[in-house]
Amino acid sequence: MTLPFSQTRLVPVYMLALIGLLLFSETLFAHGVAVGDQGYIQEISGVQLIPFIYLGAKHMVTGYDHLLFLFGVIFFLYRLSHVAVYVSLFAIGHSSTLLLGVYFNIEASAYIIDAIIGLSVVYKAMDNLGAFQRWFGKQPDTKLATLIFGFFHGFGLATKIQEFEISSDGLLANLIAFNVGVEIGQLLALSFILILMCFWRRHNRFMRHAFLANVALMSMGFMLMGYQIVGFFVA
Repeated sequence: MTLPFSQTRLVPVYMLALIGLLLFSETLFAHGVAVGDQGYIQEISGVQLIPFIYLGAKHMVTGYDHLLFLFGVIFFLYRLSHVAVYVSLFAIGHSSTLLLGVYFNIEASAYIIDAIIGLSVVYKAMDNLGAFQRWFGKQPDTKLATLIFGFFHGFGLATKIQEFEISSDGLLANLIAFNVGVEIGQLLALSFILILMCFWRRHNRFMRHAFLANVALMSMGFMLMGYQIVGFFVA
């Protein structure tokens, strides 16, 4: 389901408060792994399954870019079976590039990858708004797009982890454990989002608020893109 791109609606006060919190949070652009976790990752060696599961779950729960994209993906999904399909596609993409990127040390500019991740948020918001159908008369393959952007989300984290020079001792097992943690964190975050969405959808003003909710989502995606592009040229 999509909304007409030209529709105008009033955004509720709580949505403005949430957007303001995100815009002015000093941790907004702290994507990656926390400083304390970075030191821990660099110091340990050997197979450490539980710590890496915890770190993976923590990353996903606090990974605002992943959560923004997932929020857009499930915005108009009302059946759990549909949610499961899209989230599974995202998980496949995210997990594969994270594993391959770190294990084979595939290098890329973190700024460019993160800018594309910001683009994924913009894309999904525009898709929810019906912009592509309005402009091009064609609906993109949303499942394929979710998988492809999942690749970039996973590769984005891989570029961060590569900077920590993790010990090669037990690397594959630890990366798999990290991925398991990511999926656990994703399920926890997604469950919370779905509960909130269920209550919101019951409100008789949901459709009235949905347009500007996606406009706000698109704006945040552009903001993330802009920050990373500036960082690329300044760094």
